[in-house]
Amino acid sequence: MGHSAAIWDYKAAMEISKDWNGIDHVLLRNPQGASARISLHGGQVISWKNDQGEELLFTSSKAIFKPPKAMRGGVPICFPQFGNAGSLEQHGFARNKLWAVDDDPPPLPPNDSVGKSLVDLLLKPSEEDLKFWPHRVSLAASGNLILISRVRNINGKPFSFSFAYHTYLSVSDISEVRIEGLETLDYLDNLHQRERFTEQGDALTFETEVDRIYLNSPNAIAVLDHERKRTYVIRKEGLPDIVVWNPWEKKSKSMVDFGDEEYKQMVCVDGAVIEKPITLKPGEEWTGRLEISAVPSSFCSENLENTGL
Repeated sequence: MGHSAAIWDYKAAMEISKDWNGIDHVLLRNPQGASARISLHGGQVISWKNDQGEELLFTSSKAIFKPPKAMRGGVPICFPQFGNAGSLEQHGFARNKLWAVDDDPPPLPPNDSVGKSLVDLLLKPSEEDLKFWPHRVSLAASGNLILISRVRNINGKPFSFSFAYHTYLSVSDISEVRIEGLETLDYLDNLHQRERFTEQGDALTFETEVDRIYLNSPNAIAVLDHERKRTYVIRKEGLPDIVVWNPWEKKSKSMVDFGDEEYKQMVCVDGAVIEKPITLKPGEEWTGRLEISAVPSSFCSENLENTGL
């Protein structure tokens, strides 16, 4: 690209275009050539590429890009409900609404603004449901993808919600993937009516369908893709739970917007708050932050807390 980060015009690194449904997409770029694409339908990150142009997020070849349905892949925002554990539609309504670019966002700490190409989005409240949801997507000079969501209750009564960044990571072969950082944690198994179990393995590997909510998880998790020699490091704040999901063969065949064999190329690892929903009193605000980096697989879990990733 020929630009140093010091003189890179981060505002100019944001481009807005329309998809074939007429919905605005925002493209973020960094000086090294990494990029992220966000659809204003759902405020959903639909692409994240490294400086080699390799796609790091999975999107199904059968994904339906037609509102109001959320697209299968990328990073949909599940809010104010995760799954079907509530009165709302599956995973809540935020991923099915049209978001707007926020031209006057509330301030964030300088380290979440300086040296990043970013876009601030806003899900505007309706009259009967007065709560604000500012959401920032940014791409660091390192190529890391950073998501920051805030929920502010401007209504006159308390408001409870669950939340998840439903992150579809692209992997070479799910049977060669392991997740480190979940050992000894309790989890709720969605395949057994959310019964509570304790993780027994040193790392989580995949041999069948997995649909779990790991509780009180550490702030850094590593997803190792042995074949690609790539490790995703997921670092989070305000998101105590981690959801891990792979539909495997049988469930894949039952989903109309998912290819029969595509379970081999993806795994969902979500920073989330599910077991103990957040309750905000009037005027209170909650912030959740997720940062994903893709690093060479010489990286291992002992380094997680020491690297600052």
